[in-house]
Amino acid sequence: MNGADLMSEIFDTQRSFSDLGLKPEVLSGIAEVGFEHPTHVQSELIPLAIAGRDVMGQSRTGTGKTAAFGLPILHLLEPGDAFGALCLVPTRELAIQVAREMDVLGKNTGLHKLAVYGGQKIDIQAKRLQRRPEIIVGTPGRVMDMNRRGMLPYDRLRIAVLDEVDRMLDIGFREDIRKILGTIKHKHQTIFVSATISDEIERLARKYMRNPENLSTVDAKSLTVSQVQQRYVTVHPWDKRRLLKHIIEVEDPELGLVFCRTKATVDKVAGYLCDKNINAAALHADMHQSKRNRVMEQLRGGDLHIVVASDVAARGIDVDGITHVFNLDIPEDPEVYVHRIGRTARTGRSGQAIMFVEPEQGPLLMGVERLTNVEITEVFYDAFEPGPEPRKVRERRAQIDQDRETNKQNLSRSVKQAPDAESAEDAERFPGGIVPSALPKKRMGGRLRGRRR
Repeated sequence: MNGADLMSEIFDTQRSFSDLGLKPEVLSGIAEVGFEHPTHVQSELIPLAIAGRDVMGQSRTGTGKTAAFGLPILHLLEPGDAFGALCLVPTRELAIQVAREMDVLGKNTGLHKLAVYGGQKIDIQAKRLQRRPEIIVGTPGRVMDMNRRGMLPYDRLRIAVLDEVDRMLDIGFREDIRKILGTIKHKHQTIFVSATISDEIERLARKYMRNPENLSTVDAKSLTVSQVQQRYVTVHPWDKRRLLKHIIEVEDPELGLVFCRTKATVDKVAGYLCDKNINAAALHADMHQSKRNRVMEQLRGGDLHIVVASDVAARGIDVDGITHVFNLDIPEDPEVYVHRIGRTARTGRSGQAIMFVEPEQGPLLMGVERLTNVEITEVFYDAFEPGPEPRKVRERRAQIDQDRETNKQNLSRSVKQAPDAESAEDAERFPGGIVPSALPKKRMGGRLRGRRR
């Protein structure tokens, strides 16, 4: 795909931001950050949102959804419209990221933005809420907490946005979302944005939105961008960390993101890479917020080479410089894979995605290929020497084999043999040749138990 094709796949090259109806203060902020053409989701969603329509927008990760809903908010609100917009996001990192991006784009609007999230002292956020900012970006739990305390009212809300709706539902915010949206009784505008649209999201839209415009810029046959080169390696579990180190040395990513299934694995892998003199850091939900913020600052400042993350924590990683995504643990849900590799190849850039697949995980690989409609090619690193099977693995497999054989023998002994020829007459009366030798322990005594009247 040539450069022009890459541009047209992500950007609406036939339009500029000035064609979308945005006011001059917003356009000046866009020009200062160097944006020229809107992405397709921005080109379609912004005019609808400016017109006051409820919108359910679906677009691939990395196509500028934050600006798609952020720019209309900056356009519609005026300084003094306290608590006029509420943006709900799934993670603390994403709350910080969205607020920061809106602050940059809206620097000439006079609007104030505040990120509200757990992990930071309530007193700090309470003082900032007393300044009555126009735009609140927050995680559902902390937003509800501040509302209960009377610090974050909904009665002046004009625009409610749910960002990454699919991920918020996946990590257990469905009841919080229903409570927040259900508490906003007055007429307001609602916008959903998501990389995937499930039946549950559509049910939410029908309940809490007014005749929403269903907008999708995703080709039904392709959920991942063509700029991502997707590959996989076959590896045994005990070789994963060594192979990851080898691939990092071979591929030499400018900035790599490693996904693991559990927080414990995140810590182990990050520690292993650091021990091997690779500049790596862990990022997961159990880390103290100050440490997570420090990792994100290092990441944005170019001071990190590799970030090892859990799925939840990585939702706030919106950095353009990520060149490689490593799926150390293949996800059970193929849609999680789509979100993971969307961290690279953002806004037209190219990227690499390498998935580690264990020998018995073929069905998971096929599930990813079916969802993305992409045949993922296998890659081999001939210089890598697989390690021997660990003793614990051998012992565990031997124990499993022994247990299976023992169960088989026990089952064989428990099956009663058919009677001999002398009992042939009885054998014919009792199918299978099993003849009862005594009366049952419990008898009905001529009574038939039926349903109570």
